[in-house]
Amino acid sequence: MNQAFDLEQLLTDPVVAALARAEETAWFAAKPTDTPAGIDASGIDPAIVDDARLRFGRFAPWFAEHFPDTRATHGILESPLVGIPDMQEELGSRFGRVLPGKLWLKRDDSLPVSGSIKARGGIHEVLEVAERIAIAAGLMAGTDDARVLERPEVREVLSRHGIAVGSTGNLGLSIGIVASELGFNTTVHMSMDARAWKKELLRARGVTVVEHAGNFSDAVAAGRRTAEEDPSVWFVDDEASLSLFAGYSVAGARLAGQLASLGVRVDERHPLIVHLPCGVGGGPGGVTFGLKVSFGDAVHCVFAEPVNSPCMSLGVRTGLHDSISVADIGLDGLTAADGLAVGRPSRLVGEHLQQLIDGYVTVTDERMKAFVGLLHDTEGIDVEPSAAAGFAGPWRILEDETYRAAFGLDDAALANATHVVWSTGGSMVPPEEMAGYVAEGQALINEVSWR
Repeated sequence: MNQAFDLEQLLTDPVVAALARAEETAWFAAKPTDTPAGIDASGIDPAIVDDARLRFGRFAPWFAEHFPDTRATHGILESPLVGIPDMQEELGSRFGRVLPGKLWLKRDDSLPVSGSIKARGGIHEVLEVAERIAIAAGLMAGTDDARVLERPEVREVLSRHGIAVGSTGNLGLSIGIVASELGFNTTVHMSMDARAWKKELLRARGVTVVEHAGNFSDAVAAGRRTAEEDPSVWFVDDEASLSLFAGYSVAGARLAGQLASLGVRVDERHPLIVHLPCGVGGGPGGVTFGLKVSFGDAVHCVFAEPVNSPCMSLGVRTGLHDSISVADIGLDGLTAADGLAVGRPSRLVGEHLQQLIDGYVTVTDERMKAFVGLLHDTEGIDVEPSAAAGFAGPWRILEDETYRAAFGLDDAALANATHVVWSTGGSMVPPEEMAGYVAEGQALINEVSWR
């Protein structure tokens, strides 16, 4: 961080210049990286995926008892995958180009417990910390059913420990809900972008919420300081945590199972193209890793960011990663997509996973909001603005012939393609606030430029 760079020289790159002007952009890797080589270059052991999956399995009975919305899946935390043909047709009409293949929505907006993609990663790290403390105290074995954590002597031990995190909202929500349920003393440092209802929900569960006038990075720095000052506090680092990353990665194998159950084929001639909204990058990075472990070269992952906060696109494009912030190119980082309002990217994802990511798309707030309105009108599905960022991606791919040629996405392959837009949050949004998102989105549908 704080690496010196020549801004004037960086701005000679047309993509960086467009990012600085807060324009919508789309740029893709020049050539594919063989998946095994990309995973090897990441330095991340694929075994973390199975390790996290098994941990979620051990905790499934505990979740089924403590969270009613997990009972139908016997405690397994997973979201539906649904086809959205009417949305596909409507977007094709508005963009002026029919999208070959099929468009699906991965509904992490309705993921159990905290209703967002952050549930996988944040919850996983809390579970791992709880196991580690109980095992170290001699009160649990590594293969035990997690309901052992309900014993009074275990809860007493956990109550002597704290969990701290810095968040724009959804990560703090997932960690706060589960950590407090396990008996941890939990503190969530939230940036000004976080919604008031999220703070109120956490406080109602006994979580200490500390509000910061600054941005996401300020909230993370405050959380980190808390842990440094108190060795009994574990800090969940959204900028660099491998445990968070592992929790997110489980989604890859789960999606493979869902597609198989739906009879959807995925291979070189039937590509899977996944469009992932990106904030700091940990969530989409972990999901990308899990998808690559499951599908190899047959899956293509594209990150989507707000034009005012394109931290991952900026970090990777310049090669500076977390040594550059969107503020360095004159952007304020403010966006209606509060979960994506991050100025500086994850150093774990940017540096280690860039060879596994196909491309980066930026989207205006107005377009994200319009997507929210269209999704409501066509499919009756309501999400928050950040969850709609990925909808531009499929059509940006159609516009880039160079990328498609380099990655083997010819007309025949695209005709067989499965596009998955990954939603991020929405089901816990208060009804009146969601109604406001929808109404604003509907008003913008005919105001934004589609072509």
